[in-house]
Amino acid sequence: MSLPSETEAPERGISRRPVEIATALLLIGLAGIVLYDSHGRGAGWDGGPQNGFFPARVGWIFLAASLFILWQSFRRPDGVFVTYEQLRQVVRVLGPLILFVALIQPLGIYVASAVFIIAFMAVVGTSRWWSILLTALIVPITCFWVFELQFRVPLPKGPIEAMLGY
Repeated sequence: MSLPSETEAPERGISRRPVEIATALLLIGLAGIVLYDSHGRGAGWDGGPQNGFFPARVGWIFLAASLFILWQSFRRPDGVFVTYEQLRQVVRVLGPLILFVALIQPLGIYVASAVFIIAFMAVVGTSRWWSILLTALIVPITCFWVFELQFRVPLPKGPIEAMLGY
């Protein structure tokens, strides 16, 4: 691995400090919700622990850890958290996954799985078209056979399964 020369531009990306601050503030907000809810349920000890006793203790620990993350974010030197190239790779995986989750309700999990496999293998992989289609057909059918027919575990179904009587 070669060292970057002075003529090379440093890698550009999202800075670490704003990400850590945003994460800490989000976690502080979640800790506040946990504490508010647990104190509303009763966080004391009245002849034994009340409903919110243990969640309140966890909420206080969560708040302390979140404040520590916030404090540390100002103490560390700022740098690149993720480069734009790395972020592009994450989006390449996240895009088909979001599509999959969005399609489960209208199409059912098996058809959504086939669409996910096609999208994922086409975007991320370098597979041949016939192997993509074969995988997108075999995997959902196998999952249907295992879950619906063998284990009798009902999973979300769509219009195609309804046409087939399931």
